[in-house]
Amino acid sequence: MSVQELNHLLERHARPDATTAINGVRICREDDAISTGPSMSGTVLALVTQGRKSLALGDQVYEYSPGQYLVTSVDLPVTGQFVEASPDYPALGFAMTLEPSIIAELLMQAGSGDLPRSGGGARLGIAVSDSSEELLDAVVRLLRLLDRPRDRKTLMPLVKREILWRLMTGEQGEMVRQLGLADSNLSHITRAIKWIRGNYTQQFRVEELAQLSGMSVSAFHKNFHNATTMAPIQFQKHIRLQAARLLLANHPNDITGVSHLVGYDSPSQFSREYRRMFGAPPSLDAARMRDVVNGGGKDLSSQGR
Repeated sequence: MSVQELNHLLERHARPDATTAINGVRICREDDAISTGPSMSGTVLALVTQGRKSLALGDQVYEYSPGQYLVTSVDLPVTGQFVEASPDYPALGFAMTLEPSIIAELLMQAGSGDLPRSGGGARLGIAVSDSSEELLDAVVRLLRLLDRPRDRKTLMPLVKREILWRLMTGEQGEMVRQLGLADSNLSHITRAIKWIRGNYTQQFRVEELAQLSGMSVSAFHKNFHNATTMAPIQFQKHIRLQAARLLLANHPNDITGVSHLVGYDSPSQFSREYRRMFGAPPSLDAARMRDVVNGGGKDLSSQGR
């Protein structure tokens, strides 16, 4: 596998919106060491082939650089930061969505001796590991299909399956395999995460989320924290503040209205927690974001991994 070829493919096919002709695959190029802002991680494999990237989840920071991959098995509220990027040496990245249905098919096809036995507990939903040559080679072959539309429809599903197989049998294999197990603790925690994301403005009782996940309250607390590094209330707070930041980009003078829209009863509490998360009060941060947009810069709140 040629690292030079991989970089060439990423640089040549990078677009401002990061999308590609392959569904679920994104390519990113950054010429400046800037924050990509808060976003939801999705369930994803991410590689950086030039530069480095730092990803913050709560108080935890994960860095990955060429030769490493980051994988997330839960949709998490994260903030990203590219480092070591310049117009002469841009940061280049690849991301592919992990599809639970395909992982489930691979689990069914695998013989009992082909995979380690899963422990069943919900592991941390984000991790960094060293990439194997086999994984990088499969990524290169997937990206080559961007130049071969005649082959893409037939070969793309096969290469994607190979990439998932390399992950499933790699260092973070147990975490990835849990995505395909309907009865794993991770899948049960995912129900609660989806509920919080869809109802982030509402108050909730942890007992109700535990029941939704089919767990006792103590088991739910433990498994939720294992998967997200946060308590459920902290997770909801991150979702609320990220939604508020997006709203403030368009309504910078309505801080009270935005705070109520995302579920806060107290604008002062909203302002305190917003400043703690983003490093500036809502009014100043909103003005800063508008300056970036009006100046032709990128929307810092919607960049991918």
